[in-house]
Amino acid sequence: MLVLTREIGETFNIGDDITVKVLGITGNQVRLGIDAPQHVRIHRAEVFRRIASRLQQLANRSPGT
Repeated sequence: MLVLTREIGETFNIGDDITVKVLGITGNQVRLGIDAPQHVRIHRAEVFRRIASRLQQLANRSPGT
């Protein structure tokens, strides 16, 4: 895992086409802005887990159910 220290307004890049910018810090919350191509899906971890769980449920259903 890469650990970075950034201040408000600073950015970092992931690959050639994703930029993450620190927009604000309030207490223990950090606001991030993510600039990525439209085909890149970005989800919070809890949303991603819910989507993955739902897809797994659908994959496990037997045909005709």
